[in-house]
Amino acid sequence: MKILIIGGTRNIGHLLAWQLVESGHQVTVFNRGKTRDELPEAVERLRGDRTERESLALALKDRLFDAVIDTTLYTGEEADDIIHILKGHTGHYIFISTGQVYLVRESVQRPFTEAMYPGRTMPAPKNGSYEYEEWLYGMNKRAAEDRLMAAHQERGFPVTILRLPMVTGERDHFGRLYGYVLRLKDGGPILVPSTPNHPLRHVYSSDVVTILMQLISTGAGIGRAYNLSQEETVALDEYLGMIGAIMNVEPLIVRVRRDKLEGNGFVPDCSPFSERWMSELDNTLSKVELGARYTPLSEYLRTTVHHLLETAPPIPMGYKRRRSEILFYEQVIGQVEIDV
Repeated sequence: MKILIIGGTRNIGHLLAWQLVESGHQVTVFNRGKTRDELPEAVERLRGDRTERESLALALKDRLFDAVIDTTLYTGEEADDIIHILKGHTGHYIFISTGQVYLVRESVQRPFTEAMYPGRTMPAPKNGSYEYEEWLYGMNKRAAEDRLMAAHQERGFPVTILRLPMVTGERDHFGRLYGYVLRLKDGGPILVPSTPNHPLRHVYSSDVVTILMQLISTGAGIGRAYNLSQEETVALDEYLGMIGAIMNVEPLIVRVRRDKLEGNGFVPDCSPFSERWMSELDNTLSKVELGARYTPLSEYLRTTVHHLLETAPPIPMGYKRRRSEILFYEQVIGQVEIDV
C-alpha cells in the first residue's frame, strides 16, 4: 500500500513509518525537514510547510495514497486545505486529534466518552495566559474535527479521528516522563501543585501505532471518532511510585500551593502530569469497534524508563530550572542536600 504520513520525524509518525516499511508498505512523509530525520532510506521525503496551502498542494499534486495519517493538523483552516487537496486522492484519512477537545466542554465528567463531544464549550480564558493557549489548542482541534466530519457527511471524505490523551513512550520529544525520571534520579523533591489532583490515564505510543496499522490494513472506522487510552487510571503518587520502584528510588513528593509554584515559574515543568489540561479518556468504543488492545501500564513504564536511563536523551527544557526548584524547597519547605 502507498501511505503518506504528514509529520513523521518525531514520535508516533516516526514509529509508524518504521513499522510500515518493515511491513512492506511504500511510505512517503511530508514535513518541513527541520527535525533530524532517522527514517529508513526507503521512505520518500516531501518537503514543505503544511500551514501554507500552496506548499502542501504542490507537494501532493496528482499523488494517490491508499491511506494518509496526519499528525500535524491543528486548525479548521488546515482541515479545509487537506480536504480540498486529498479529496479523491486517498481511500482513508486518519486524523490524530486530542482528548483536549473534551476539556474545553462545559459540564462533562471524567473519564470522557465520545458521546460527550457535542455541546457547549467554555468561554475563552484571558488572552495571553497559559490557560488561553491550552484552551485555544482544544478549540482549534475541535474546529478541525468538525470540518472533517462535515466533509465526510456531505462529500464522503473518508476520515477517521483518533483522540489521544498524554502520549507516553521512548520518543516523547517533550521529555515529560524523562523529567520525572531525572528528578527521581537526583534524589530531590518533586514539587507537585496541590490542585488539581486529577488521576492519570495516558496512552503508550506503540499501542497507538498498532491501532494505526490495523486501521490502515482494514480501512475500519471511517466516519467515526475514537478515544485511545491505557486501561489503568492511577493517581500521580501511584504513578511516580511505579517509576521509583523501577529505579529503586523512593519518590520525595512535595505538594505546594499552585499559586506559589506559578509565582516562581515552576509549573507546568515541575510536574507536567498535574495540569488541568490533561485528559482522561474512556477507551471502550475503540475496543468494541476496532478490537484495540492496550499494553499494561506497569509493562510499558518499565520498558520506557529503562530506555531513557540507557540512552540518556537530551535534558528536557522542563528540567533546566532544577536547581531553582531545590533552592525553593530548601528555603521555603525544608532542608535537603542535593547534588545536581
